[in-house]
Amino acid sequence: MTENTIFSPISVLSGVGLQRAKALNELGIYTIEDLLLYFPFRYEDLRPQNMADLVDQQKVTLEGIVASEPVIARYGRKKNRLNFRLLTDQESVMVTFFNQPWIKKQVTIDERFAVYGKWDARRRSLTGMKLLPFSSGDSSEIDAVYPASQHIRQNTIKKLVTQTFEQFQDKIANIIPETLIEKYRLIDRKTMIHDLHFPDDLKSAKIARRTATFEEFFVFQMELQVLKKRDQTENGTAIEYNIDELKKFIASLPYELTDAQKRVVNEICYDLKRPIRMNRLLQGDVGSGKTIVAAIVMFAAITAGYQTALMAPTEILAEQHANNLTKIFEGMGVNIGLLTGASGSKSKQRRALLAGIEQGDINLVIGTHALIQDDVKFKKLGLVIIDEQHRFGVKQRETLRKKGADVDVLAMTATPIPRTLAITAYGEMDVSTIDQMPNGRKPVLTSWVKNSNVRGMLDFVKKQFKAGHQAFVVTPLIEESESLDLKNAMALYDQLQTEFEPTYKVGLLHGRMKPNEKDEIMRQFKDNEFQLLVSTTVIEVGVDVPNVTVMIIYDADRFGLAQLHQLRGRVGRGQDQAYCILVADPKNETGIKRMKIMTQSNDGFKISQADLQLRGSGDVFGSKQSGIPEFRVGDPVVDIGALQTAQLEASKIVNEEDWQIDKQFRKLSDYLTIVMQKNANFD
Repeated sequence: MTENTIFSPISVLSGVGLQRAKALNELGIYTIEDLLLYFPFRYEDLRPQNMADLVDQQKVTLEGIVASEPVIARYGRKKNRLNFRLLTDQESVMVTFFNQPWIKKQVTIDERFAVYGKWDARRRSLTGMKLLPFSSGDSSEIDAVYPASQHIRQNTIKKLVTQTFEQFQDKIANIIPETLIEKYRLIDRKTMIHDLHFPDDLKSAKIARRTATFEEFFVFQMELQVLKKRDQTENGTAIEYNIDELKKFIASLPYELTDAQKRVVNEICYDLKRPIRMNRLLQGDVGSGKTIVAAIVMFAAITAGYQTALMAPTEILAEQHANNLTKIFEGMGVNIGLLTGASGSKSKQRRALLAGIEQGDINLVIGTHALIQDDVKFKKLGLVIIDEQHRFGVKQRETLRKKGADVDVLAMTATPIPRTLAITAYGEMDVSTIDQMPNGRKPVLTSWVKNSNVRGMLDFVKKQFKAGHQAFVVTPLIEESESLDLKNAMALYDQLQTEFEPTYKVGLLHGRMKPNEKDEIMRQFKDNEFQLLVSTTVIEVGVDVPNVTVMIIYDADRFGLAQLHQLRGRVGRGQDQAYCILVADPKNETGIKRMKIMTQSNDGFKISQADLQLRGSGDVFGSKQSGIPEFRVGDPVVDIGALQTAQLEASKIVNEEDWQIDKQFRKLSDYLTIVMQKNANFD
């Protein structure tokens, strides 16, 4: 019988059957290690506090004797509150539990209890959240709180974590080399995992989190550096493009390239000529001209007799690229093929397309993930371009790359990330940045209105419709409640229908629609079948609807700056002046700052920098919307110093000859092999 390890599936735990395993999988927990590294997102300090030390609205624990009979009062429909007085050493405090009537049976007059809740200094009262037994003072009173779901409760996660640690603690070994543990004053991995789940106090949890952050960044950077080293040492293809033809093509473009575009074209073309595999990230603001740069480097590869492939995350975006590039390459001898899921698996058209790709008659193939299917064979693939690269996993990108021999890869993103962060977060890639907008592009005029002033906004939108234009309306996605999100959007949709119809038609796009339904709605909108589109999901990245001149974002203070800028970039694609209207009533100073920044600047890099500074002060919006890789513990913005240090140390190790067989790195090397294999399987 094989002995279980920390890489064993979660199902080896007693009490984890098929349903529970499925619920854990939804939380990203597949293995024993995943559960051990499923750390709390906050802690509740359950230690009783002194009345003199209490701060208004802070969560605190008070201990005392129950001084009055608990009384239940009912109010509203199905609502109730339970009141009793708690006599502490200094005063009598009113305790209220809302909608927890069962607590009455647990509370006995004259008995000693502790209550955890929110302190109201003005009323000298406590809104109860937990009823705790009297503390003897000999156990940890720091309670870990985990991200849970409707399928698996908080207490179940706690029990499983405790069980797993007890069972597997002796199998937890250090990954970080001892020299680095000493150098950066870190703690060993077993202690780190213990103190994050079961801390004696908040200080020990903080120390453990520091080690966990470094470990997470270090493993991530090791993976990137291994990939980068592999790209540099494995043979690539030297694409000897025809410089005269390339210059002729650039001269045929209807406008002159910006200095930034010229610079990145030179960087990429230099990589094409080198006999090592290119792995480069091209980033630029919305509208900075990444598509034309991609067209130039694709044309360069085509002049050398190679095929190129462009992979986009959605069908509608792939079609848009095909239409735009068909116009750009008119009369240049570029044969374009479009391959998407909609092409039909057995249709004559698809078979002809696949034959054209395999024979080399089609030298530019544009498509979705349909490009990586087994039946797609290239004759001579030399360059792969991946649009919105963070929307694809490592495995998908690698599969496309393997369609040719030693293929060069250029990834593109429209998310402006400050260069220091981009270089660190994408450590395996070289980074090219277009940090200049084309001449003559009209900036989107951005204004901020409060909910009480939307009347004027609606009248303005009607004027835009009268002039033949269209508008987007976006409502925020509330991750905790998709149903609430949909409900809010439906209410707004009904409201706007009442306002605009029958004169102007209103459409709706939401997260519960199937991908083909979303595509169809976007197509109808592009064809001007309705003038206003209400969307709960972020409008498809990169999709152009030139006729849209207005972007309205409701509850704009719920979005991060980077996301607001991305949304704003969906308008202003045509010749007419475009407008972005932020509807928000910010509840704090940070929210007000965000609105002001958006109305004052159109520079994606400046906005990104401001976003990062605001995040750095603790207002974290998450990395999903910014294109930055996601981490479990560390924040690449707040902890950028640790991320850079991890990159430096990882680079040093990987550049050592035969580091994998060095005794001090053996455990690290074995661990990486397993992790990289696992990432490839789950991608």
